[in-house]
Amino acid sequence: MNPSGEQWPIDYGDQHAVIVQVGGGLRTYAAGGREILDGYAAHEMCSGGRGQVLIPWPNRLRDGRYTFAGKAFQLPHSEPARRNAIHGLVRWLPWQLEKHGRDSVTVAQTLHPQPGYPFRLHVEIEYSLGARGLRAEVSATNKGDVPLPYAAGHHPYLAVGDAGVDTTSVEVPGAKVIEVDDRRLPIGMTDVSGTELDFRGGRMVGPAQMDVCFTELGRDSEGLAWVRLRSRDATAGLGLWMDPAYRYVMLYTGDQLEDVKRRRKGLAVEPMTAPPNALASGDGLITLHPSETRRSSWGISLD
Repeated sequence: MNPSGEQWPIDYGDQHAVIVQVGGGLRTYAAGGREILDGYAAHEMCSGGRGQVLIPWPNRLRDGRYTFAGKAFQLPHSEPARRNAIHGLVRWLPWQLEKHGRDSVTVAQTLHPQPGYPFRLHVEIEYSLGARGLRAEVSATNKGDVPLPYAAGHHPYLAVGDAGVDTTSVEVPGAKVIEVDDRRLPIGMTDVSGTELDFRGGRMVGPAQMDVCFTELGRDSEGLAWVRLRSRDATAGLGLWMDPAYRYVMLYTGDQLEDVKRRRKGLAVEPMTAPPNALASGDGLITLHPSETRRSSWGISLD
């Protein structure tokens, strides 16, 4: 048995991806003979959140505490060094296989009531490959009899060539970034105009260290926000798109990863429906009523 459990491969033309049982995440994605993700091998345990699903909240929650519907809740400090709860509750749970075809797979997880999150949330994700690349469709349903708080995020590390982040050109449509304190928790918002975080026109990452949440995302005529990456010689490129449900995107250059060899190798581009600390602040948080379903989608397109 692999550390990430069962492996569910899908293929379309020269594209190949593997979705895993543990966490229901995306372990690897390749196309045309090149790796699109800085993923991990089947014999490795997932590290740095690679390809993981961040539900029912993405990023950090201050002290693991929040109030919902007039009741106070306490979650475990899954980031003990900063006393935060981080990246939700489904990352290390075994997901169930619902459907598995040649070019698509659907996985599911029912999060049952537990201390700190006494709600019943059912999530299904369909990963599929097609002519436009990879697509992930998320459906979240409240299976309980009381409203519940919900947000979603995803944590792929994108790779363009073998040179790493420094020589990658990035275009990010965010007009504002969220300022954070030393615990990486929000303290305000800043316009990117005239700052080193203005990537709207596309530019080289260089030595910049990023662990930054962008918002007020520009969108195309289909309502999609795009983060685009291109190699220095412009021979390789890709784009990660997010539908309107994802109002925030986190970019992380991996400078604090425990495995030194993985630092700045891939750029984490994390679509999020809510910003850091959303369970406590309520910013971007979705209240799912009994039997209600919310859907969202994101994907990776090849240039």
